[in-house]
Amino acid sequence: MGVISELRTLLRLDGFRRLFTVRLVSQGADGMFQVGLASAWFFSPDAAGSAASVAGRYALMLAPFTIVGPFAGVLLDRWRRRQVLLFGNLARAALTVGMAVVLLVSSPDHWGVLVLGLAALSVNRFLLAGLSAGLPNVVDGPLLLTANSIVPTLGAGAAFLGGGVGFVLAWLLPAGPAADASALVCAAVVMILGAILALRLSPDQLGPVHPRRGSVRDDVAAVARDLAAGARYLVARGTPGQALLVMAAHRFLYGVVFISSILIARNLLSTPGEPGGGLGTFAVILGMTAAGGAVAVVATPTLSRYTGPQVWIALMLLLAAASQVLLCTTPSRAVVLTGAALLGLAAQAAKIAVDTIVQRDTHDSFRGRAFALYDVLYNAAFVGAAALAATAVPDSGWSRGLFATLAVAYVVVAVLFWTRAARTPTPVDLSQFAAPGVELAGDESGAELGSTRPEGIPQPDQA
Repeated sequence: MGVISELRTLLRLDGFRRLFTVRLVSQGADGMFQVGLASAWFFSPDAAGSAASVAGRYALMLAPFTIVGPFAGVLLDRWRRRQVLLFGNLARAALTVGMAVVLLVSSPDHWGVLVLGLAALSVNRFLLAGLSAGLPNVVDGPLLLTANSIVPTLGAGAAFLGGGVGFVLAWLLPAGPAADASALVCAAVVMILGAILALRLSPDQLGPVHPRRGSVRDDVAAVARDLAAGARYLVARGTPGQALLVMAAHRFLYGVVFISSILIARNLLSTPGEPGGGLGTFAVILGMTAAGGAVAVVATPTLSRYTGPQVWIALMLLLAAASQVLLCTTPSRAVVLTGAALLGLAAQAAKIAVDTIVQRDTHDSFRGRAFALYDVLYNAAFVGAAALAATAVPDSGWSRGLFATLAVAYVVVAVLFWTRAARTPTPVDLSQFAAPGVELAGDESGAELGSTRPEGIPQPDQA
């Protein structure tokens, strides 16, 4: 009831209400777009269903989040963010319509579809960053913390809802280029609606109040230097750097399973060419993964306090290994769905613990860079997984040897992290990692960051 009350308070703020509406519509359109793109790229009867093709396309989908993400702020501190939301939505609507046209006159394998899809995803990365960067300009004081907690969650819900609408469209329309093109055009219409809603905000309302001047090249170089300093700090600090590395390893292995799941849904559990069959099966797999993640949200705060986050992560890696052992038996629907639920539980539970370690053991001066690096590693590991999957995963998606190898890899990572990972952070001299002209004096101890004992994840009401 408290969350609903706080949301009502936020919605009384005119600027927040308008920005929030733009977010919901924009992310709803993104969900529709991604389902339409997945239908065309992975599940269309005309799309190549080989492991190399699926893995390559998925790597392209993640490239903007890996490459563009860390540097989006450089331009968002120069451009009026309202204009980014306006023209960004219009640009990706145009790119999406262009994709639909290419699909109608060619095929999903045409280079134009790939290029336009990559461009649209890159623009979307700027939109997401712009929505977050503009929030403090319409909300201030204690309500900003509440807004940062509620808004991303509801935005993700809007994307999920938009994806559901896109899935229904793909399910109802006869499979083929016309169906995929229709789904993309519907997404473009919603994007245009998002641009129109952005006009309700004044051009300067979202900032920046003092736009950055000077060379963009110098700013990009400064971002790269800051990220490098952040990486050195995390390694020296110990626990947060180790947590990020184990999450990258987990994400890499999970990525191989994810791409295998696309191929299994398309080529084993569905009849090739069946309208919406592969996409529907994969949607159920994702649903079971999400269900496992929901269990993790409830179980992790309660159980991890008895183990500490490091041991909890190791246990979840062993659970992930068990899910792969299960998949070694047979690629039946029941086994695949059960394995997806177990892996979803393991992945989300480990991520919650990693988030906690990084937040708890990272000095506030480096926390932003820590999560920027987190984002890069999180997506780069999946791109690496796609590269491996292109050569190691059979076109059917299932191989007993593959899943046995993944199980062994999970066990190795779990044992190394359980036995070698530090439980408390290492005190460091912050001045060693400061940028020129910036003073960060003193030795950092865990005490100023809260408890550094290997306790569990805080309960929601304690966070």
